[in-house]
Amino acid sequence: MVELIAEYVEFTRRRRRASTVAFRVSPEEDQRLDMQVKTSGMLKQDFITKRLLNDEITVRPNIRIKKYLAEYLTEMTAELKRLETVSESSYILEHIRYLLELIDRLSPR
Repeated sequence: MVELIAEYVEFTRRRRRASTVAFRVSPEEDQRLDMQVKTSGMLKQDFITKRLLNDEITVRPNIRIKKYLAEYLTEMTAELKRLETVSESSYILEHIRYLLELIDRLSPR
């Protein structure tokens, strides 16, 4: 683990990022992006860059990611209890699908 951290620090020290890219998103898109970034364990700029370049994102489960998953599932459960009906296109359902797929991929087989 220490070796991976040392490699990452060296990699970030060597790379130069001189360009800035900015864009606007809706509050729902922002919430979903934050959820995916936190559950990936990556920095937001690294996550967005990998997604835009279609690079593979590998989630390495750790206690922090498990904590985020539990928090998000608790939030989604509370929101579902609050709502009387949920449409098929609801962002809540999209978030729950994402979290369940992630949990399924992280579960040992």
